[in-house]
Order: sequence, then structure tokens, then C-alpha cells
Amino acid sequence: MEPEVLFEVENQVALITLNRPQRHNAINQKLLCLLYDHMETVTADDGIRAAVITGAGKSFCSGIDLEAAMTENLFNPRNDGRDLPDIFRACTKPLIGAVNGHAITGGFEIALNCDFLIASEAAFFTDTHAKVGIHPGWGMTQLLQQAVGQRRARQMSFTCRPISALRALEWGLVNEVMAPEMLLPRAKQIAADICAVKQDILRDIHDLIDFRNSTPLTEAYAREREGFRAFTGKLFKA
Repeated sequence: MEPEVLFEVENQVALITLNRPQRHNAINQKLLCLLYDHMETVTADDGIRAAVITGAGKSFCSGIDLEAAMTENLFNPRNDGRDLPDIFRACTKPLIGAVNGHAITGGFEIALNCDFLIASEAAFFTDTHAKVGIHPGWGMTQLLQQAVGQRRARQMSFTCRPISALRALEWGLVNEVMAPEMLLPRAKQIAADICAVKQDILRDIHDLIDFRNSTPLTEAYAREREGFRAFTGKLFKA
């Protein structure tokens, strides 16, 4: 029997595949434990420069498996106090979400925690927290409005209605939309482009973009300038 999450590394790119296709990749404890373990491998392994997350079968992830939620620990699955946002935020490697099908509620939050998304024409995005009666906790209320703006985020979360990949592209939620058979090849191409750049500067840029999410523009701008002064100082010393 295959594991709930598949993991492979090729040409410095990790491919993480949510692998419960018979349950539309619904989240159970085993899936979360493996996802967290593989994300930590991406973070720690210097031989990995970028990662892609996708789903097996026709869905990206249908959210929390409601049957598992009744009997399994989905919010501290490894009993180490680390939750999904902690694991994703700790990763300094670029993370591409390749959304191949439905991304619903908790599955949508997994996608939102990626650095950016590309989507299949078959993808749909839905926040059903209010419909199923589950309090959001993996970033939905913050990351969705950051991606599409507050008014559109309110519409999605208040109505619990899905939006298509093309609407997601129009709203700025995803970067690109393509035919299903081209999704993974395109994700790997983007990851290869990431692997080819200067990794030390890439890490700096990644950190600076993230820093802006928690600080005012003036402070974030000052931090970028401070880094530039340090960089040019090293050049002149060399």
C-alpha cells in the first residue's frame, strides 16, 4: 500500500504528492505527519532548492477528512506542538503549489501557504469553513485576503462557493492556468528556473518578501536597504 504522501527529488527539486486519491486527498493524521516530515526534509536538505506540492488523482485536496477528525489528532499530529503554518513558514525554499483539481477548505489552506500557485484548468478553490462549521486555523482568513483582496475573500468565505481556475487567475490567486497534462511539467520548469539562480540572493529576497507581511512598508524598505549596504560593503572589501 502506498503512503499517504509521496516524496521524490529530481534535479534539486522535491515533488510532494498528497496521495489519498480514493478520498480526494482528504487530510488525516498520517497524511499530515508525512507532509510535515517531507516539508522538514525540504527545509534541511541543502541538495533541494525548490519544491512542488500537488495531489494524486483528480483532486488537490478536499480538506479535513471529517471521519478522521472525530478520532485522530489533526492539529498536533506528531505531538510536537508544530502545526501546518509553523512547518511551512520554517521552509526558506521556494514552494510551488501545482493545483490539479479541487482545493477545498484545509486543502485550500495548504495551497495558500505555498509561495505561489499554478493551476490546472480543472482546478477549483473553495472555502467551506462556515458551511461545515470548522474554525479556520491554517491561514485562511489572512492569506486569502492577502491573495485576492478583502472584499473577494469575504465573498468566498461568506458564501462558501467555489471559484474556477480562470476566475482565480483573474483575481490574482494563481499565477498561471494550463491544460491538466501540462501542469506538472510547467511546475517543474518553473522550479528548474528557481534552481538556476544565485541561491544566497534568492534566500535574501524570499526573506524580505516574507518580512513585509508582518511589518510596515517603511521598516521593510529599510531592511532591504540595510542588506544592500552590507552586500556592497563586501564587494568593495573584496
